[in-house]
Amino acid sequence: MNPFKTYLLLAALTALFGVIGLMLGGPTGMLIALALAVAMNLFAYWNSDKAVLRMYGAQAVDPRTTNGLLRAYYDDVADLSRRAGLPTPAVYIMQSDQPNAFATGRDPEHAAVAATTGLLQMLEHDEIRGVMAHELAHVKNRDTLTMTITATLAGAISSLANFAMFFGGSRDDEDGHNNIIVVILMAVLAPFAAMVVQMAISRTREYAADRMGGEISGDPEALARALKKIESYARGTVNHGAERNPASAHMFIINPLSGRGMDNLFSTHPATDNRVKALIALGMDMKRRSTSYGQTSVPTVR
Repeated sequence: MNPFKTYLLLAALTALFGVIGLMLGGPTGMLIALALAVAMNLFAYWNSDKAVLRMYGAQAVDPRTTNGLLRAYYDDVADLSRRAGLPTPAVYIMQSDQPNAFATGRDPEHAAVAATTGLLQMLEHDEIRGVMAHELAHVKNRDTLTMTITATLAGAISSLANFAMFFGGSRDDEDGHNNIIVVILMAVLAPFAAMVVQMAISRTREYAADRMGGEISGDPEALARALKKIESYARGTVNHGAERNPASAHMFIINPLSGRGMDNLFSTHPATDNRVKALIALGMDMKRRSTSYGQTSVPTVR
């Protein structure tokens, strides 16, 4: 998805937020809703990384750690960052048996990547590098900011629509009956529309990060293997932090929700099989290019 389409979808979410405000309080309500949307996004811009890391109890990894597993993890992130032409982000570890990872932060200079203990313990070294290269691709593409704003707006729309359901359409006028019907429809359809837009942004961003991550690591097939393993383990391992905060599920490389309820009815992630196929095709293409140019290494990703 190109930046223009992404901004267009974000504008659609903002407009939907304003429409709900209009239904609740007329023109004044619309202006209040839009002002609230701006305020929420400003707060998310400056504080989203700290909030989500705290939400998952993530702990910073000291680059001087004597823990071999954590030291290798940090060194890999630093090496991949150099290959991607990025400053090394803050590196975090989350206590969870489910293998997974995410990136956050408003820009490459204020970014953080986090992996679970399960990821470091269950995946091979080249697979871990593939996963972290994917997360660095999100940082390089500034997806972390886009997805934070998307989640903030989508969550606000759902909350505002629920508010409208309880307090809207109560004016005693000749159109009162119609107002109630409109409010009910809005309360049902607005969160659904917001979710569809969020899915559209999230899914295409994952494909783009897979491709760039494969180029950064130089081994798309390792990332493909990692995706299959993570999805397999995630189905049977509960990520308690994600279950408590399902709105953040789109941040992870693979949907962290167990699917015991209705959480997975509409997934923010594309089908893993499709992602794997695309990565394998990328790997074959990179090998052909390497053979054609006589290269044995992958250049820094621009």
